[in-house]
Amino acid sequence: MASTIVYGLCMVISWAMVLMSTNAGDPDILSDFILPANITNPEGNFFTFTGMRVVVGSNPPPNFKVTKATKAEFPALDGQSVSYAVLQFPSGGVNPPHTHPRSAELLFLVQGSLEVGVVDTTGKLYAQTLQTGDMFVFPKGLVHYQYNSNAQYPAMALSAFGSASAGTVSVPTTLFTSGISDDVLAKSLKTDVATIQKLKAGLAPPKP
Repeated sequence: MASTIVYGLCMVISWAMVLMSTNAGDPDILSDFILPANITNPEGNFFTFTGMRVVVGSNPPPNFKVTKATKAEFPALDGQSVSYAVLQFPSGGVNPPHTHPRSAELLFLVQGSLEVGVVDTTGKLYAQTLQTGDMFVFPKGLVHYQYNSNAQYPAMALSAFGSASAGTVSVPTTLFTSGISDDVLAKSLKTDVATIQKLKAGLAPPKP
């Protein structure tokens, strides 16, 4: 499994260069790199991120899990127009419909199979079932999802972004937990307020 992940990282790094040059969502910088205010004399560890070590050889998580390397977790990425994420799907795991407003996403499936889909601005769905070794690109800003429909086996994918902070806007969370009124949602979705309230209750965090 470790060798598969390493191979996958190499593939995604190569394709990330394409994303960086053709679809970067970050402004160009006028220096080699950007230092945080609290660092004046960086060493090699500034350019090193170890947060993915927990993924290598780990057991499948009970729920969908994403491990990110964006400029929030890895400050050296600031200004470099690149970031990564490892997506882990247990059997039946889903990454709900969402968008990345500042970058396209290039996904490389390193384990299992995934059902993926992206919806364009005309409302057309482009769906595909991916097998290990396949890649799929989600264009910048479009709603998309990933789903492991396999009842027995987990799946894992690596995603590259052409921004150090691609951003994620979850469709369910945005609709039902952002404070939009029940009346507006009910009219927009052509349903009733009671149904909207049930949906909101299902997305509410559990009480401690």
